[in-house]
Amino acid sequence: MQLLHPSALPDAFLDCAPQDLNRILGGPTLVRLKGRRDPPIFLTILQHGNEPVGLHAVQSLLNKYPKGALPRSIWLFVANVAAAEQGERVLSGQQDFNRVWPGTELPFCPGTNLMRHVVDIVTEKPLFLSIDLHNNTGHNPHYACINQLDPEYLQLANLFGRTAVFFRQPVGVQSLAMSEYCPATTIECGKPDDQSGFSHATEFIDSCLHMKRLPDHPPAKGDLVLLRTSATVKVRPDIDFDFDGSAKDLHFRSDLDRFNFGLLKKGEVIAKIAPGIAMPLTATLDNGQDIAQNLFVIEGGKLKAGQDIIPSMATIDAAIVRQDCLFYHMEDMEASSGLQN
Repeated sequence: MQLLHPSALPDAFLDCAPQDLNRILGGPTLVRLKGRRDPPIFLTILQHGNEPVGLHAVQSLLNKYPKGALPRSIWLFVANVAAAEQGERVLSGQQDFNRVWPGTELPFCPGTNLMRHVVDIVTEKPLFLSIDLHNNTGHNPHYACINQLDPEYLQLANLFGRTAVFFRQPVGVQSLAMSEYCPATTIECGKPDDQSGFSHATEFIDSCLHMKRLPDHPPAKGDLVLLRTSATVKVRPDIDFDFDGSAKDLHFRSDLDRFNFGLLKKGEVIAKIAPGIAMPLTATLDNGQDIAQNLFVIEGGKLKAGQDIIPSMATIDAAIVRQDCLFYHMEDMEASSGLQN
């Protein structure tokens, strides 16, 4: 997989649809857009081909600021244009682009070299900060993810919104790789058709372009609700599941994603389960330990929450569940995490 590194974007980029990018660019593309101030911001868009918010935000900003008028320079990485052409998160035979950045534990694949090449180029000189833009499939508030608890990272997340998530797993994601070089965040901007997510992402990037520096002190207590990813919840590969009642093993409730960043109370029914099926879920901690038996119970043909659970990124898209996960189990982080009292 070859990285394209043109000196400029073609004019057609400014108003094209995600489906057109593979034809217009020809493949994954990294380009430096000159602005009035350096060091540049690193923007990554379309790691997942069905998440267009980053493209729309960048197009809006480039139409707002004519060539050379950007308040700050940008390194722009337009990632999985082949998947975008098909409107898919990832194509069959591809690894998820946001799992193969430096630090990944996945086997070598073409994307591994691609991302290493991208990082080598954009970090040859200092960066101001890094933003990876995403949509998601479930009902979620807009929120930022960070991988370090230094004040600049907390302030960057707080600039996007009041809700933020701290995680160190999964590895191989863009923000975790880039956090070794500069303040980095992933912003989650709601569903692909969420116009407020597009507006929010555009305003956030625009604010970052105008910023001279990030504050070097944490946000005041109460300004930022910081959650930590405790466990990744997945469906066992051998389980036949659905959200509409057609599967033989496990039938999840169709409104599961409505609990995102809320509370699945102890005893809440998550799914109906066929007789004789053992625990159908795994819930993996950062150290690899499976705590599914602590989080879930099977009673009377139903899979229930065994304790209060805060889910995030829960989805009712079965394909995404197979490709990624059912949801992440979250925990509140206390003041000792680095937030100012």
